Amino acid sequence: MPAPSPWWDKDRHRDRRPALLLRNRIKAAIRAWFEAQGFVEIDAGALVVSPGNETHLHAFATERIGTALDRRRLYLHTSPEFAMKKLIAAGEQKIFCFAPVYRNRERGALHAPEFTMLEWYRAGADYTVLWDDCLAMLALAAEIGGRTRWTFRDRAVAIDGVAERLTLEEAFRIHAGFSLLDTCPDGVADTDALRQRANAAGIRTADDDTWSDIFSRALVERIEPKLGHPKPTILYEYPSPEAALARRVPGRPEVAERFELYAAGVELANGFGELTDAEEQRRRLAHEMDEKARIYGERYPLDEDFLAALRQMPPASGCALGFDRLVMLASGASNVDQVIWTPLADESK
Repeated sequence: MPAPSPWWDKDRHRDRRPALLLRNRIKAAIRAWFEAQGFVEIDAGALVVSPGNETHLHAFATERIGTALDRRRLYLHTSPEFAMKKLIAAGEQKIFCFAPVYRNRERGALHAPEFTMLEWYRAGADYTVLWDDCLAMLALAAEIGGRTRWTFRDRAVAIDGVAERLTLEEAFRIHAGFSLLDTCPDGVADTDALRQRANAAGIRTADDDTWSDIFSRALVERIEPKLGHPKPTILYEYPSPEAALARRVPGRPEVAERFELYAAGVELANGFGELTDAEEQRRRLAHEMDEKARIYGERYPLDEDFLAALRQMPPASGCALGFDRLVMLASGASNVDQVIWTPLADESK
């Protein structure tokens, strides 16, 4: 079987070009929407001392060599989040960014090693405001693309301004058949309790699985396939152990102000009411890195500037949306490489 032609092949580029031009139009429309809302566009540097401290995020590492030939390990960021929160701490009120970001160990129809993340922050805003922002992004993409019915792998979604709003607890009761939140009372994970419920529901577990391992497997196997069709889904009130960068819901320590947006079964966006307690954030990130070391045998340093900035950061909410995935759905493409101008050449599809 012959190898597929490269993306720069004239015939292949001609086929891809309409979706790429649509990408440009959607980006322009979103940029205009943010500017009309009073947002300032920023550019976040990609070289960072810490690429992010979530257990299952994997970075690309590099090295800075100084004029005295001193060497310092740096990373390509997995998100502009830390940089943007520093800008909120500096006094910016509403900012957005189309950021090239880099993630290792990710490749497939929905994953590229380098992709574009649309990220935005609102100082002083409740995180539910971001839900409306997300639906506005869907509506813009549908309008520019001329299609209000999107499909991905036989899952269809209507983009008409209406969304399903579902808590994690509701999702687990409906789609997995058991309650979730009483297995993390006061935000403290009870692994044995969740394992028993998962096993009873036919979800496989291993003896060394953590609460988060079991939660993630149940989410992927039972919950996510049911989301985002026939209408978009806003999945919210994540359990506290699964929201390392989000503040807890006042009076409800078992859940945090985190949500995700799904369309046609595709996770599109992840948003938070941002945690601004620096010491609590340090504890959470250190725990995430302990887990990373346990599972993968490596850890990333903490960004001390970020933790210092949290001490003066006001209440804020922020969201990250996978821009390539949005364009993929709006254009009818079947993988993100088809809507990236220059996908990684040795792996392009």
